[in-house]
Amino acid sequence: MVQGVGGSSPLSRPNDFGDAVDVPMIHDTIIVGGGSAGCVLANRLSARGTHRVLLIEAGPDTPPGRVPEDVLDSFPGRAYFSPAYNWTDLRVHLQPLPHNEPRPPAERGYEQGRIMGGGSSINGQIALRGDPADYDRWQAMGARGWNWEGVLPYFKKLERDMDFDGPHHNKEGRIPIRRLFPEVWSGQSRAAAEAFAAAGYEYHPDMNEDFVEGYAPVPFSNAYDRRVSAAIGYLDPVTRQRDNLTLMPETRVKGLAFEGRKVVGVEVANTDGSGGEVHRAAQVILSSGALHSPAFLLRAGIGPAAHLRGLGIEVLADLPGVGQNLCEHPITAVSSYLAREARLDPRTPRHIQVNLRYSSGLEGCPPVDMQVNTIQRSAWHPLGKRLGTFQIWVNKPFSRGQVTLNTSDWRAEPEVEFNLLSDRRDLDRLMAGMGFLAELMEHDGLKRCLLDPFPSSYSERVRNVNKVSFKNWLATGFLSTLMGGPGPLRRFLVKNVITQGDTLKGLMADDGALEAFIRKTVTGIWHASCTCRMGAPDDPLAVTDEAGRVRGVEGLRVVDASVMPEVTACNTNIPTIMIAEKMADAIGAD
Repeated sequence: MVQGVGGSSPLSRPNDFGDAVDVPMIHDTIIVGGGSAGCVLANRLSARGTHRVLLIEAGPDTPPGRVPEDVLDSFPGRAYFSPAYNWTDLRVHLQPLPHNEPRPPAERGYEQGRIMGGGSSINGQIALRGDPADYDRWQAMGARGWNWEGVLPYFKKLERDMDFDGPHHNKEGRIPIRRLFPEVWSGQSRAAAEAFAAAGYEYHPDMNEDFVEGYAPVPFSNAYDRRVSAAIGYLDPVTRQRDNLTLMPETRVKGLAFEGRKVVGVEVANTDGSGGEVHRAAQVILSSGALHSPAFLLRAGIGPAAHLRGLGIEVLADLPGVGQNLCEHPITAVSSYLAREARLDPRTPRHIQVNLRYSSGLEGCPPVDMQVNTIQRSAWHPLGKRLGTFQIWVNKPFSRGQVTLNTSDWRAEPEVEFNLLSDRRDLDRLMAGMGFLAELMEHDGLKRCLLDPFPSSYSERVRNVNKVSFKNWLATGFLSTLMGGPGPLRRFLVKNVITQGDTLKGLMADDGALEAFIRKTVTGIWHASCTCRMGAPDDPLAVTDEAGRVRGVEGLRVVDASVMPEVTACNTNIPTIMIAEKMADAIGAD
């Protein structure tokens, strides 16, 4: 039966005489989701010429020679906000919900890639591995074989490092990784580096080899100022010509097909959303991300039994951890109008060039638990080109959220509650971080190039302005011209149009106002993870084992950021590709 799609349909179809006949099993593996993990799996599993692989992606394909220009762009601001590449109906709760009150509607969107390559086709292209201690903790939490020694070979396997060599790097992987060094940094980046050095931090050229406090060039998955997504890197022309690999873009999967407790395929929807064809396979791999992979499991009856029964979903496997343990990096920011000499050189369009890692020193928090990104271009539009931003985020958050369902309807997006700052330690670190940024703004070099700093946030209003449209271009162009005028006019616009009253000086003088501002404006940085986490057999909240196999059912795996036991102390794209590389070997061994 097909389960988890609001009904059932047979795994057989009538022949010309009206008799039911079994659908032949034409695939060994079906991968649901052509994102950062799915593209890797499609490449590696189909490398065996006899292993038949079907990759299904809900969004458009990006074949060689036809990758959209906004996807290829080194600056991601246009692709990230394009409705053509996103799950536009997805809405999330960022802050904790009040208890004993009616549940409010989800307050804002949350960009998740709906395109071949997934997030790697629209993200900021930051290519960090994270802290070796991240992976040692994974193993300590029950993910056997996922310590630093176990994952380093796969970080090396995926990369073609264009700057560094040696025992910790590789020159032949499918994802090029490069950096912009100080000689080509923008004025803001150079001034930020001077401020970091004045605060006592050292320069480290390779963040992927030295996970220590200090500032460094940001590595990114980009060659010659052109994005290299997982789709570009792993679904190259030679891979696409394999007879045993089938790509099915712009196709929605309604649910998983079962025989008893064994997954035997998936049902895809017709273009009108009605029931479509059932594709059979020996195994199915969910690679749909930390929000959609658990939703597939829940709709199939795999998850917390009480939650499923409350929705009228028959329980196939009672796994309390499905959708739980949702992790994100909470973030806040300070922005400024950039003096002309501080802006990006159009010949070097990378908008993030240097960042800082440091330790909060808060009791109970690990070392190097905070990060500052310097952003030289805040958006695609005219005003964004003149605004610089310092983002500060908690590398190792303690707050946890969850993914649940409101309905068993496969068309509906899941209910997502991030619960950011539900753990007081995350709030305290962001408050201290804002104080740190305010002190940095007093450095002479930054004071010269950053005019009228103000507390900023990625609000729904900002999100709407960032959508690519002529109306937004026109409005931001007019505002940008005014902001370039006299200082009193700029400060009036900052206070009354951009921030709606909040000032950096005012927040620094009032802890209550600072806490209220951060609680109101905190957001994530699109690093959703950990909702189907790996763990030991005796861990009641573990959903998958170290090879991605889902507990309690056969023929089903999850391979994406959702299997992380806890979020890495870095952007999650490169760790997700690493996970897929390592899992591909485990699947091949099976």
